[in-house]
Amino acid sequence: MGAQLTEAAEFTELESAAMTAALNAAREGFRGANPLVGAAILTDDGQIVIGHHRGAGTPHAEVDAITTAHDLDIDLSAATLFVTLEPCSHYGRTGPCTEAIRSAGIPSVIFAAPDPNPLAAGGGEILAEAGLTVRSGLHRADSRALNARWVSAMSEGRPFVTVKIAQSLDGAVAAADGTSQWITSAQSRAHAHEIRSRVDAILVGTGTALADDPRLNAREADGTALPNQPRPVVLGDTELPAESFLALNPDTLRLRTHDIGEALDRLHEEKVRHLLVEGGPRILAAFFAAGVVDEVFCYQAPLLIGPGRRSIEGLNIGTLSEALRLVPDDTEVPALSTLGPDFLLHFATETTPPGSAPPVSESTGAGSTGSGSTVSGPPGP
Repeated sequence: MGAQLTEAAEFTELESAAMTAALNAAREGFRGANPLVGAAILTDDGQIVIGHHRGAGTPHAEVDAITTAHDLDIDLSAATLFVTLEPCSHYGRTGPCTEAIRSAGIPSVIFAAPDPNPLAAGGGEILAEAGLTVRSGLHRADSRALNARWVSAMSEGRPFVTVKIAQSLDGAVAAADGTSQWITSAQSRAHAHEIRSRVDAILVGTGTALADDPRLNAREADGTALPNQPRPVVLGDTELPAESFLALNPDTLRLRTHDIGEALDRLHEEKVRHLLVEGGPRILAAFFAAGVVDEVFCYQAPLLIGPGRRSIEGLNIGTLSEALRLVPDDTEVPALSTLGPDFLLHFATETTPPGSAPPVSESTGAGSTGSGSTVSGPPGP
């Protein structure tokens, strides 16, 4: 008969330090379709080896830490594995971590929080039934806070939504005459394309598609395509010119709706788990107002443009108390960092949406109903 999974009431100072190391390792990953997960192996002589998950299709945090321990020729027969999230028990792009842990001969596992994904949950019980000592609950609140927005997206059955904003110091994405290339630096654009390369899809509205004729692909500075390419998505009813890049691309997904919820439902059906929104001011406002933005990358250039197009337009917020609050996010990069002459601001959003959704409008200004928006203006870098 197997051992029992227990939620321990007390942990030692060394165990707490090991889980803290795992949480810090988790923050080195990037947000998206998968939760941020870190692992730490504590040996019987007090050595700590860490690992983290680097994104879909890459080794999970537990395997990363085990691989490092093997490379260092560390004996795992008396070690304890600390994981910020319950080890997975299913086959996805990689095998189950429960099998990797058992194969490594690790006798003891402590995880911070249970996996809320029903497809992956249950790993703790599986390990306990296999005879391992399994405890949970150490720094659970910290683990849950780290992945709160991912849990929201998963529970709502929608993609994780990252928003990109590229603006001047006075908050403009285009000058009064409509010129916008380039507000931000080459370094900012390179970082933005790196983000493009790891999402499932990029969304713009018909206004942006018509104004810029974008390709919505991920490229090196010299124009070479990066290995992983997102699917282009265009939101709105307006037809695109037959000769435009997006119309010619057979992978382009047209979402002929103005409702953000409906669009996200369709994207989820299309297996999009991480969506990058590069739309113009009104489409960004619609996503924020719908309360579905999980992460924000804002590229702030040292330019003053004056009258021009604001980066976000149409949020129906009447007073400061209704403002949408962003919180600094220091995962992947510091919450404030530099890219050439620009500042990169990285935020997560709180879960309460601001006010009500802005009215929907086509790039021509025609009104509609719903919580979505099409857009005119540039997609940024």
